[in-house]
Amino acid sequence: MIIPVILSGGSGTRLWPLSRETYPKQFLPLVDERTMVQNTALRIVGMSDATAPMVVCNEDHRFMVAEQLRAIGIHPAAVILEPIGRNTGPAVAIAALHAQNAGADPILLILPADHVIADVEGFRAAVRQVVPHAEAGRLITFGIVPTAPETGYGYIKAGVPLDESEVYAVDRFVEKPDAATAQRYLDSGDYYWNSGMFMFRASAFLAELERLAPAMLAACQQALSAGRADRDFLWLSRSAFTACPKDSIDYAVMEKTDHAVVMPLTVGWNDVGSWSALWDVGERDADGNISRGDVISVDTHDSYVDATSRLVATVGVEHLVVVETSDAVLVATKDRVQEVKAVVDQLKASQRPEGRNHRKVYRPWGCYDSIDLDQRFQVKRITVTPGASLSSQMHHHRAEHWVVVRGTARVTRGEEVFMLTENQSTYIPVGVRHRLENPGKIPLEIVEVQSGSYLGEDDIVRYDDAYGREKGEA
Repeated sequence: MIIPVILSGGSGTRLWPLSRETYPKQFLPLVDERTMVQNTALRIVGMSDATAPMVVCNEDHRFMVAEQLRAIGIHPAAVILEPIGRNTGPAVAIAALHAQNAGADPILLILPADHVIADVEGFRAAVRQVVPHAEAGRLITFGIVPTAPETGYGYIKAGVPLDESEVYAVDRFVEKPDAATAQRYLDSGDYYWNSGMFMFRASAFLAELERLAPAMLAACQQALSAGRADRDFLWLSRSAFTACPKDSIDYAVMEKTDHAVVMPLTVGWNDVGSWSALWDVGERDADGNISRGDVISVDTHDSYVDATSRLVATVGVEHLVVVETSDAVLVATKDRVQEVKAVVDQLKASQRPEGRNHRKVYRPWGCYDSIDLDQRFQVKRITVTPGASLSSQMHHHRAEHWVVVRGTARVTRGEEVFMLTENQSTYIPVGVRHRLENPGKIPLEIVEVQSGSYLGEDDIVRYDDAYGREKGEA
């Protein structure tokens, strides 16, 4: 039995402004109509010997994970919630411990949620090929056969071959090289890109973790045992998990174990780590351009242009990346897009919201779009999905005016419960308990005008919530 473990904890800062901390790249449809996490899950669903996947993700992303997998007909075996990011080592350890707690010792297939694999059948065949090695207690890493002297990836040097299975002992892992070293690696034929995908028995990994990083294992055991499970999610203990050492699976185990083997892959892999990587994997027109959204290009060559909310026109440019969203525009040459992270760092340092949130924010009940914001007022366009409801709540510092522009709303205001239809409105005073519901069969859309001395999302006192959220939680 193979249990896929999808690691969905990344923030995708190098794909800003489309990828944000609260809505990172794995939840975006960057290559085709499906999101990255959906494609990752579908990649292994067709394998007869694979179960439903486990997903390890940030607490704030739990509803996106659940909804996006539900939309493609996949019910995960578990959604494990990290209260804080601790890199891939603890994430994999928690998944392995949880799998063993179920009374089995399965083979785990570790998959980052944000990779592209063009040859899905070739990937599945490679996974099946290394099952005997996993059953024998080896820790398999999948190495990508390099096509260029790439300096943005770590490398794995292959050692001696093992029998006739095209699998090699791992000689060593090496850090991201400079250009000259990367060329030597490419020329030698002995080095592979480190894909970040792994496969092993849960017990084999945990045994090596206990030997090589016992503090990490102990913290993960405590975080899991002191956690709690509800209907949909497995919550880890925040205090125990925060105390866990922060290391990658590579550094904690794979670089030090003598049980590591590498399986070379040529399956059209890309980790989509930058805008130029998206240009590499996308379908380009006759001028070498990739255009998404409302784009007009004149005398433009070898460029990536993504328009989310308005027309974007380019004239007489080449080798550019242009990405437009409702609140930010990125313009960069393709060879400098790795430096986008520096922009995000500056946004966070100055506490600007563009570094964390989109203007449009998704919630388990729907979404809202902040149309306008100034001192003492904010205007939002709120969409509530059919059958969904916001929490029963109250605000200490703001009043709200609601105008229904589409659909039907059921409003609770204090002791009153009443219906509103299109072009009708109501007022929620400061300090009054209230709730908004959509009892209809079409999306409910309202315009909300907030006014008051403080308009932050943490000014929410929740009395009842269908999604288990607490006071101040998004």
